[in-house]
Amino acid sequence: MTKAEKQSAGEKFCCISRLKVFLLALLLAYVGKTMSGAYMNSLFTQLEKQFNIPASLVGIINGSFEIGNLLLIAFVSYFGAKLHRPRIIALGCTTMSFGCLLISVPHFLFGRYSIESSISQQENFSVMPLCLVNQSLFSLPTEEPSTDCEKKPGSLLWIFVMFGNIVRGMGETPIMPLGISYLEDFAKAENSPFYLGCVHTATVIGPFLGLLLASFCAELFVDLGSVDAEDITITSTDARWVGAWWLGILICASLNLLVGIPFWFLPRSLLKEGETSESVEMSKKSVVPLQENDKNEVKQTVYEIAKDFIPFLKALLRNPVYMLFICITVIQFNAFNAMLSFMPKYVEQQFGKSASDAIFLIGVYNLPVICIGYFFGGLLMKKFKINIYQAAKIAFWVSLLEYLLYFGAYWTICDTSPVAGLTVSYEGMEQVSYAETTLLAACNRDCDCPLKTWDPVCGNNGITYVSPCLAGCKSSRGTGKNMVFENCTCVAASGFSSQNISATLGRCDGEENCEKMLHYFLILSLVCSFIFSLSAMPGYMVLIRSLTPEEKSFGVGIHGLASRVFAGIPSPIYFGALIDTTCLKWGTTNCGGEGACRIYDIVTYRWLYLGLPAILRGVSYIPSAVILLILKKKLKSENQVLLNAPVEMQSKEQEALK
Repeated sequence: MTKAEKQSAGEKFCCISRLKVFLLALLLAYVGKTMSGAYMNSLFTQLEKQFNIPASLVGIINGSFEIGNLLLIAFVSYFGAKLHRPRIIALGCTTMSFGCLLISVPHFLFGRYSIESSISQQENFSVMPLCLVNQSLFSLPTEEPSTDCEKKPGSLLWIFVMFGNIVRGMGETPIMPLGISYLEDFAKAENSPFYLGCVHTATVIGPFLGLLLASFCAELFVDLGSVDAEDITITSTDARWVGAWWLGILICASLNLLVGIPFWFLPRSLLKEGETSESVEMSKKSVVPLQENDKNEVKQTVYEIAKDFIPFLKALLRNPVYMLFICITVIQFNAFNAMLSFMPKYVEQQFGKSASDAIFLIGVYNLPVICIGYFFGGLLMKKFKINIYQAAKIAFWVSLLEYLLYFGAYWTICDTSPVAGLTVSYEGMEQVSYAETTLLAACNRDCDCPLKTWDPVCGNNGITYVSPCLAGCKSSRGTGKNMVFENCTCVAASGFSSQNISATLGRCDGEENCEKMLHYFLILSLVCSFIFSLSAMPGYMVLIRSLTPEEKSFGVGIHGLASRVFAGIPSPIYFGALIDTTCLKWGTTNCGGEGACRIYDIVTYRWLYLGLPAILRGVSYIPSAVILLILKKKLKSENQVLLNAPVEMQSKEQEALK
């Protein structure tokens, strides 16, 4: 390789060393990719409502990103390390940008979002399917599907989102393994943990920006600019609200395209930090695999690169620390990926917050402290020069402390929202019913109400009713969001004594303790996030230091491959399917089929959401303990060799004297 192709890591580029330029570019790339990822994770509840699909299908869309990553991760990790790594990263950033653009396409094909409602879509908003004996004039499409409903775009457009997410996953593939291996190859050993800590810090800044963007977009109605605000009869806290999800993903596409530009101009290879001019000359002769000025050197072919694939793979499979670390990652990634994917939905359902508020609170409370934890974890690793056994020990005990604190979330509970026929009876007695027939009672049995429609109203008695008709309301006044329903027989039947038996649009507000419990939950998550992030860098260094320099890129890639195959793809799918089992009331599609869930049994939801990750994480501490034992035994044997070396030398000298 010529001097132009291999340059010193300390050579200046705009007053910054080339390795620092690469580090800065890599930080921006990590910000771009993690910002897109966090935005997509917070986007899934919006997509669920936009396309009227269940959580299990949302889980498939979520897992499609890992499928895209899976298609290329092994090849990129192995072959990419032997090619021009910065340019491959640049190509990945461009591909991510295209994937984000593809995700936004359905919005422009979908047309206006149709809000599921019992309000008649006529000019006079006061014409309602209220509690009347003859309602044939106001029957909804959900009850009598139109013959041409299958011709509408409908929810099948989610396929564009899935394919866009696959492309985005393919584009993200080279950034981590090639970026990390590039830093490891050309950074000083004592600087490497600090650089990796900076990279991990960027993986928190990106999600923070992504969640802020998602919170802002979720507060805007999906048909931004094309619908008059006065025509929207629901608020952002309503289960049917869909934010402007497409706007943020277009911003992410632009960012990913821009952050890839610097990599096109970075060299293929550098010399290690701190090397002198003499060592530069030696490196040219002995280390550089390709030299254009050496006519006897034959360029590597794909076959020559690939022939070591099986030996490398066998070496990794025979590395017990590496394989056990993969087991830990798979188990814990199953837990964390499932929790993070559905955390906005959990906060919405458990504490009655809007999607915008839920996303904002999650970002503000968790991500800054994770950033601090990553940074100090890497800084401490550099300052105290911690070895692999000490790093594993720190990661184990700090993570275990956070795991024990995690169980405090079981006490941050909120009272079940009273919804007549679902969580309470029409008389106000507590019950949980998954059956549709319980929506009918003596007070509304003669009203001929549609049972599939979700258009909640809040009665004066503090109980939510699925629709004005099921509340037994006989008349209405006002228009839009200000509509009031009067003479509601079911409100009166609950024992509520008032001359004005009425209801208003929307669900009733939650109990006062919900707000307090939400803050307890968020403070607990803040503490747990900080403690766990302190263990992240020591844990990651166990992975890096368990590999030889030649195995690092390939080993990191296989680690990512395993985590995606066994955790990233399946966890949101089965977790979403389990969440679907707790649904009390499903929405309705244009053709009258089952759509997105409108309300969940929050008690069962809570046990699933918190319980399954707790079980998985508990199991992960078994291989963690085994790693500690292996490293402790290895450390003792190495120390014993060092102690015995002088004794052996002395005995040989004595024999020579004799």
